[in-house]
Amino acid sequence: MTPAARLAAAASILDSIAQGRQPAEVVLKAWGTANRYAGSKDRRAIADRVYKVLRARGRLSWIMGGREDGRALVIGSLHALDNLSLEEIEALHSGEGYGPRPLSKQERSRITAADGELPGWVAAGIPEFVMEDFQKVYGDNWKNEAHDLMAPRAPIDLRVNSLKATREEVEGELRAAELSPELTPWSELGLRLASEPPPNIQALDGFKEGRFEIQDEGSQIICALADAKPGTTVVDYCAGGGGKTLGLAQSMMGQGRLVASDVVAKRLDNIRPRLERAGVDAELVLIGQNGGGLEDLNDAADLVLVDAPCSGAGTWRRHPEDAWRLTAEEVERLHGLQTRIMSQAAKLVKVGGRIAYVTCSMLTRENEDTAAAFEAAHPNFKPVAIETTGHDIASQAKGHQLRLSPYSTNTDGFFFALYERAE
Repeated sequence: MTPAARLAAAASILDSIAQGRQPAEVVLKAWGTANRYAGSKDRRAIADRVYKVLRARGRLSWIMGGREDGRALVIGSLHALDNLSLEEIEALHSGEGYGPRPLSKQERSRITAADGELPGWVAAGIPEFVMEDFQKVYGDNWKNEAHDLMAPRAPIDLRVNSLKATREEVEGELRAAELSPELTPWSELGLRLASEPPPNIQALDGFKEGRFEIQDEGSQIICALADAKPGTTVVDYCAGGGGKTLGLAQSMMGQGRLVASDVVAKRLDNIRPRLERAGVDAELVLIGQNGGGLEDLNDAADLVLVDAPCSGAGTWRRHPEDAWRLTAEEVERLHGLQTRIMSQAAKLVKVGGRIAYVTCSMLTRENEDTAAAFEAAHPNFKPVAIETTGHDIASQAKGHQLRLSPYSTNTDGFFFALYERAE
């Protein structure tokens, strides 16, 4: 493919991403399957362009006068990200072959008038409606937090399954596969890969045989803070893909009762092979929208982990397309849902047991506001200071609450709050 044809393909893929709800990686894979003529270098170049545009979409749309179609965003990226001159951009838009059509008068004028001071949210690269929240939470660091949430490519973190191998053994195994793992700074079970392009982890024997799993260090930290004990009854209330279920099972050392529940059967089905690979067990329970299905565990659980449905704003560096799909209305809906889920899950906790509230968001409405709503409605649940866990990350906590972020901890964005039932 010519460079111009790659640009046209990227513009088309960006339109497909904007018109649907599928992750960018799924849309890119589907395009590659449907266009077999595109070689590996072509697909890599197109994907690189697509992700560059998604990460800088707010800025590029601003440059192009508010336009959000793929063509406009790609044109804006050539000027703002590649620093091409108008003449160079026009040369890539000759309309010949499979390349994009020539620039319009309006498009040329946007490029020539593009340079100038940008509004704060545009320069920071985040949606406008979350800027005020970031400013309140992070103060003078808000632009750094926003930049690191959107701009850099996230590393690949692995969690070593200590039931099958040590971190040193897995590190050696990865080096033998010509990879360069580094120890994660916070998680004692983590290894980090920053390879370009990212390696196919799932093709490695260690992954297939359950010696390690792909899991962001932030998620590993959450599992460690939850502190599931061997021989106890633990509930992963919103199990999702099962990553934290595996972490909890590992902490329990295969002893006790672990229940993973969700409202979507397919998610639970996807956990089964992961449990088998890791060599651990868990009961998988499909629950109703109102929490029905776990009545036998009322007042019986030692620990309930609620990894609540959320916006995923803490993972925008991995899924930048989600930033531009999110609305304030959706955040408000999620806050209400999170509050209801916490009330349902609290019924399972026994006296002296604990409940942990978790999101992969960096938005106050989903984090501190939901925690505050739970505390107001459940005065019998007392906050537990994170420093009592003895984990090194406690230095980053504020009492019973902890925020993780790409800028502050070099992890995905997470929120964690811990409570104990007093009566």
